Amino acid sequence: MPKVRLRGIGIAYDDVGSGPPVIFLHGFPFNRSMWREQQEALAGHHRVITVDLRGHGETDLAASPATMEEMASDVEALMDHLTVERAYLVGLSMGGYVALTFCRRFPLRVRALALADTKAQADTEEAKANRRAQAKQILREGMEPITAALLQKQLTPETLTTRSDVVERVRAMIIGTKPEAAAAALEGMAERPDQRSFLSRIISPVLIIVGSNDTITTVADAELMHHEIGGSRLEIISGAAHLSNLEQPNEFNRALAKFFADLEQ
Repeated sequence: MPKVRLRGIGIAYDDVGSGPPVIFLHGFPFNRSMWREQQEALAGHHRVITVDLRGHGETDLAASPATMEEMASDVEALMDHLTVERAYLVGLSMGGYVALTFCRRFPLRVRALALADTKAQADTEEAKANRRAQAKQILREGMEPITAALLQKQLTPETLTTRSDVVERVRAMIIGTKPEAAAAALEGMAERPDQRSFLSRIISPVLIIVGSNDTITTVADAELMHHEIGGSRLEIISGAAHLSNLEQPNEFNRALAKFFADLEQ
């Protein structure tokens, strides 16, 4: 497991395969292991870099806020360390917020962008309050009390009842996240700005992926981004909720591989 000290924290990542680089950014409250199937599917033709965002997985939590801006700067520093000038950037949920922020701040370093189960809107005041209340609960009680509710929101009822391997994998990532890191990320997501006005200015090719059953970042949220980003592609993955890459990995990987292959022709 490589780990490098950048911007005052130790950042953990995996770097496998060769070819055009692809960087994967995970959701909340998970870690880079959520991309295992994508790593296996793409490493034959791509340099696949998966990174633990600050505070998650094996990456340190910094004293500075875990904002999307800070996480985007962490990714840029890792790219510099790995001598990656430009990359395909894939972000899911919170990772999508980071990817959009990175694209806005460092547009020339993005070869193409894939936004999965995410949205451009800022939180409503109610959503901000809910995140901050959840952050306080986590700091008081740990991750266990919120796990069941997160699983219900992140996965389809079918997955919850028939695919114990996926459920236990997601549960382990949630429980394994440090409460302080989860609380910091919740605060960071609550603070993120609305990025809808930026969408029409994106200069990179964009693929948007969303699970048909996603109730956290909905098909309507994905369609909004698709409408605003000129030339973007939209893939709706049937039978998936918020974690479309885990529930329907073959369809997710097919969409990514076709997007990349078309760009490389």
